[in-house]
Amino acid sequence: MDPNTSLPGPPIFDPAIFGPLSMADLAALLWLFLAWFGIGWITEHPPRAHPSVTVLMKAHRREWMRQFITRNPRIFDSAILTTLREGTSFFASACLIAVGGGLALIGNTDQLAGVARQFDLGHVPTLKWEIKIVVVLFFVANALLRFVWSHRLFGYCAIIMASVPNEPEDARAMPLAMQAADINITAAKSFNSGLRCVYFALGALGWLAGPLGLFLATSYVLLISWRREFASHSRRAIMQLVPGETGLPPGKAEGEQTRP
Repeated sequence: MDPNTSLPGPPIFDPAIFGPLSMADLAALLWLFLAWFGIGWITEHPPRAHPSVTVLMKAHRREWMRQFITRNPRIFDSAILTTLREGTSFFASACLIAVGGGLALIGNTDQLAGVARQFDLGHVPTLKWEIKIVVVLFFVANALLRFVWSHRLFGYCAIIMASVPNEPEDARAMPLAMQAADINITAAKSFNSGLRCVYFALGALGWLAGPLGLFLATSYVLLISWRREFASHSRRAIMQLVPGETGLPPGKAEGEQTRP
């Protein structure tokens, strides 16, 4: 063997490393996770001049706790918190059922193979079907954990709210109310994160139709999520009166100028 002859290097892309997944599958899967992470980050850290609905509602939650101090009786606040906890319980139960269904489906992919034939996708290896289901289960299981934690935090919030003195003049009233507001905001953050996981779990189902289906479904979910946070009618309604934690004066809608 000629010592000057260079040995062939490893291939740039070895299909055996990724098993049954093609480059198109990997690209669509990467887009799914980038979209999920990106919309979550921009929702929690939006531009100061264009806050998201999530950020706007933080100010309203703090204002809720300020008004809670002087409200008597406090049955209305209890009813609101009960409604929030019921919402988290519903979604947690739904996700738990979905996890069980997904695990059962992994053991029987014959029905999914029939779906592939309807889309004229040809023969798809069983391992590939299982990977697709696992991706969906990742988002559903993540949502379940976040809903459960949100439910627990709303319970903490209820306990702290119950410890707020009935006398508004009490020096402990406002600090305790703000503690309850912080817990409430954290619970809402977990709840919203869980909802995003549910949205993208539905988008991940588009992978059943192939990588193009996953790309299109993810793009649609991303568009819907962005619109609801930054361009929805509900956001415009909330912007009519903001309690003042978003950089905008209370009562000033976005785009209005403050008089000198």
